Amino acid sequence: MNAGYTRRMTEASAAGSTAESAEAGAGRDPEAVSRFVEGFAAQLVDAGMQRMAARVFAALLASDAGAMSSAELGEQLQVSPAAVSGAVRYLSQVHMVSREREPGSRRERYRVHSDQWYEALTNRDAVLKRWGQTLRVGVDSLGVDTPGGQRIAETLAFFEYLEGELTKLMDRWREERAKTFGQGS
Repeated sequence: MNAGYTRRMTEASAAGSTAESAEAGAGRDPEAVSRFVEGFAAQLVDAGMQRMAARVFAALLASDAGAMSSAELGEQLQVSPAAVSGAVRYLSQVHMVSREREPGSRRERYRVHSDQWYEALTNRDAVLKRWGQTLRVGVDSLGVDTPGGQRIAETLAFFEYLEGELTKLMDRWREERAKTFGQGS
């Protein structure tokens, strides 16, 4: 997505009132929304995400409220509550959605937040740290002078590099997000 498109979308969003936004959502083409959800989900699956988790995530991302109940997700995606539950469990573990209770109800709603990509990548940073610790043990165990030790040392160096770059990248993203969308970190 280019900066011009992002700027136009942000300006259009800021210009519209809440009533206009709700009206626009009510007038959406359900077929077009479904095509988007399934298309984006397919791309997430190609990138390694579980199929049902990808579909649930894409549906939440496309919803006006950013939150839906299990029943709403099941109806939209034509799947069972058990399928939604399993997908939400996975998405919660990778910090892409959160669960919240509806006020005065025992029903849960599942919410995608505007910072879900940041949260998911931050979670990956924790994974990289754990992998780094394990790889250090591997290098020590095999010896840096062995072919296996050298491969593990190179893998460790790559993850350490990635970890440093990811931190800088997330800092730059917070600045860009605040500038483009007016949201603080």
